[in-house]
Amino acid sequence: MDKKRVLFVCIHNSARSQIAEAFLKKYGGDRFEVESAGIEPGKLNPIAVEAMQEAGIDISRNRTKSAFDFYKQGKQYDYVITVCDESQSGACPVFPGKGERLHWGFPDPSSFAGTHDEKLKKTREVRGQLEAKIKDWLKGV
Repeated sequence: MDKKRVLFVCIHNSARSQIAEAFLKKYGGDRFEVESAGIEPGKLNPIAVEAMQEAGIDISRNRTKSAFDFYKQGKQYDYVITVCDESQSGACPVFPGKGERLHWGFPDPSSFAGTHDEKLKKTREVRGQLEAKIKDWLKGV
């Protein structure tokens, strides 16, 4: 059976799409080939890396990737899932192709204010929400 191809997209590919990619690989890697990208790739969010390490997943060696580069390479996906929050939905990229498009809105960890511990707490919440969404989505595909 061929694996379905999934692309998670957000603005910077620094946290949400990286977390979603890691969880889908963990829970559905036998069924899906998974990548993530951003419209304006930034730097990997160190607090997202820390939150994922707490969950037993090391994303510290991941690099941020460009959705436009994937497009130029001619990549096609069965599912393109945007994970931008609602305030960024206008800037959230659209990836061309015939794949099914889904939008799952999540807060952007790079926008969290406060101390390191406060930002980590909020990032853990997003991590938990993404993990739950991935598990729920896998039940229906």
